[in-house]
Amino acid sequence: MIGEALSASTDALRAAGVGEPRLDAELLLAEATGCDRARLAADPGAEIEPAATRRFAEMVRRRLRREPVAYILGRRGFRELELAVDARVLIPRPETELLVELALELAPRRVLDLGTGSGAIALAVAAELPGCEVVATDTSAGALAVARANAERLGLAGRVELVEAMLPPGLGGFDLVLANLPYVSEAEWGGLEPEVTQWEPREALLAGADGLDVLRAAIPAAAGVAPVVGLEVGAGQAPAAGELAMEAGFGAVETRPDLAGIPRLVVCREQATG
Repeated sequence: MIGEALSASTDALRAAGVGEPRLDAELLLAEATGCDRARLAADPGAEIEPAATRRFAEMVRRRLRREPVAYILGRRGFRELELAVDARVLIPRPETELLVELALELAPRRVLDLGTGSGAIALAVAAELPGCEVVATDTSAGALAVARANAERLGLAGRVELVEAMLPPGLGGFDLVLANLPYVSEAEWGGLEPEVTQWEPREALLAGADGLDVLRAAIPAAAGVAPVVGLEVGAGQAPAAGELAMEAGFGAVETRPDLAGIPRLVVCREQATG
């Protein structure tokens, strides 16, 4: 029965150290049965078809190995989009929406998304700013394949140009650069959840001893590409990222917090405003 399956799987996931065992069990059972969570909650005594029981059991086994739910389901919501994700790309996080919100605020005509991964930022900007031209880059061919598939499925392939590089020479004429680049330090790595360290692409996360190696290269390279550059940074990195921006010739830097109050978005401008 639904209630028994949820109870047993929740207990097993909790014992394995999963952070939100009940939610994860409900999401996996909803996927296995083809029912939404509300329907599952409304009829806990309902029987589960044998095929769905087998699917659910396999999903729970994967989650017990700490594989992220998004990879098990093969998708993750980001703003109004549902993106396909797998182990070739990072799972989009809510804090990354700050970069999209910056684009909506500035209403640029051309945007460059550095390190696009699944295409979350680029595709959200294209979807929410229909008049905007978007170029998205990544050094991973696998990530670009995921982004390309997402663009095609969402009907945005004609709106987003995908380039296999980080910042190809000669690019310019953009109004805004957005970047969610690797920013995890080597010291932080061991303290992260297994869902991150064992499953998500290491090269899309780690950035040297202090987590700033990629930004040290990207910020000077982005100077002159657009008058405004928005960067997602790790906890405690905003001051250092701001200093790098000023050293690269930007005239003004501001930081914006995420929902947890952590300075997460660094906005670099060619000229001071006011």
